[in-house]
Amino acid sequence: MSAGEFIPEVTPSRECLDIAAYGSPSTVDSYIIKMGPQEPEDEFPTELCPPKYHSRAKIDNFKILEDLTMGGNIAGGVNISCSGTVSGSTGSFSVKPFNIPHPSPDKEGMRLVHACLEGPENGVYFRGRVKNREEISYPSYWKDLVDWTTITVNLTPIGAHQNVIIKRLDEDKIYLQSKGGMPIDCFYHVYGTRKDIAPLPVEMQKDEPWPYT
Repeated sequence: MSAGEFIPEVTPSRECLDIAAYGSPSTVDSYIIKMGPQEPEDEFPTELCPPKYHSRAKIDNFKILEDLTMGGNIAGGVNISCSGTVSGSTGSFSVKPFNIPHPSPDKEGMRLVHACLEGPENGVYFRGRVKNREEISYPSYWKDLVDWTTITVNLTPIGAHQNVIIKRLDEDKIYLQSKGGMPIDCFYHVYGTRKDIAPLPVEMQKDEPWPYT
């Protein structure tokens, strides 16, 4: 072997058992080498096949023990199961189902499947019951989260027809009024549209870039 000659190390083996990784955690944030030696690029012999790294991969199962940070999209028809927190800006899905362990004691081992509601807005809500009062106050954070001019209210009287109406509303409260001033007892459901983010582009061209990353 002459000085400077590069000979890749190849050790044929019939040992086909799985082996566990060992060593110290790497602190280098780079692609994983797929083929070829890890020589400095300016020293790699030009007569050899150039090295390749993993930019695409297909595996059956992928398990993350720490954190997973992504800058792209997740596509496909596979299931994603997470026992931690999933966070992000938005996603693009044809349906939005999710499941949780079934809450009924007599259905142990089963899952309860629900799906997210859909609508043409970034809507939020709160609900409750108002009794012997004529006002409904918004949650404290709504002032900075919701455009109060988009607020709508549903009222359901309890026990008797009280002819309850929304007398008016403003940035702080919803004011109620009943016929003859009779005591108010009703359920309420209040909806509003978020003002801290841009409105949804409800209709888009099929080749229009997806605005959320």
